[in-house]
Amino acid sequence: MNFLRGRDRETPEINLIPMIDVLLVILIFLMVTTSYGKFSELQINLPQASGTDNTVPTSKPITVAVDASEHYAINGKRTSFKNLSEFAQALRTAAGKQEDPVIVINADAKAAHQSVITIMEAAREAGYGRITFTTRNASK
Repeated sequence: MNFLRGRDRETPEINLIPMIDVLLVILIFLMVTTSYGKFSELQINLPQASGTDNTVPTSKPITVAVDASEHYAINGKRTSFKNLSEFAQALRTAAGKQEDPVIVINADAKAAHQSVITIMEAAREAGYGRITFTTRNASK
């Protein structure tokens, strides 16, 4: 039984305009909230400090310097070593009779991170736990 004989049936249609509007809003939302930072170009600035040293040293510090090509100097005298225990012995010799001297690390800004770790590891092996780093004043 067809009660709607005289009428033409409406063909169902999908209205695409509202769907496109919703998709464009989602696309705009994603574009606005996306971070465009490039993590492969990470710039690291070495620490800078401003201030004065108010502490009075109780013992003479041992200054260990390392340059960009990984040449080491203890108290201004160039030092070469084959392994970590030789470097620790050189630190003990520089300390003399001091029990726990302060190790001051002067590292070049372009020195490898491993060279600073080597100094710290040699100080640990020598039994010295007081380590500090020198910085330069921030340029104004």
